[in-house]
Amino acid sequence: MSTVQRQLLLRVADQGVFQPVWTERIGEEWRRNAARLWQISPGTLEKQWCDMNARFPNAMETNTDPYEVGLHYSDTKDFHVIAAGLARRARCGLQHPPAVQVMTWNLKDFNRSELRHQGLDVYSPDQLLADWWRAGPSRLDAAVQAVPADSVALGRAPEPLADTLQRERLHRLERMLAETHATKPSRLAPDRHNVIENPGKDEGKGQEEHQ
Repeated sequence: MSTVQRQLLLRVADQGVFQPVWTERIGEEWRRNAARLWQISPGTLEKQWCDMNARFPNAMETNTDPYEVGLHYSDTKDFHVIAAGLARRARCGLQHPPAVQVMTWNLKDFNRSELRHQGLDVYSPDQLLADWWRAGPSRLDAAVQAVPADSVALGRAPEPLADTLQRERLHRLERMLAETHATKPSRLAPDRHNVIENPGKDEGKGQEEHQ
């Protein structure tokens, strides 16, 4: 997941559209992959990780290994991601657990039937952002409009928002923005949690990070 995508999603989370969920292992894999793919210094990534945890103090799940038991059909290397979501559902303390969804570009590594059997689901960042925009664009608009500035801050030339979204593979979201805003926005459900999966095998392809 590129810096532009990550910053956009964290701004959306700031608006209460979803609550991020992660673990130390997810953070370690993100930092390792980001350093390898985009030559970002470990010190910079460590600071960003600390800032993310300070910004979302309830995002961290711990001791998730027991929740990997019973998983069989998804990629074994991603069991820990699913386990984070299962832990959040189990520990929420609510009679009706919130919707918990894995957010990843590596959809092929997650068996959707297995996740749904466990009460989870999996979507790409583009699909979730488009769905959230459709449900309530007023809560996402400022976060999305800041995307070109994120891109410029990474050393890229200024470009229209649509071009940046296309380059970031946020095609559904770009189409939603291109459509009319005449439809009155509805209220987004606040009871959703998303496990933000680390960058993986396919997430770095076609992306260039400057830091």
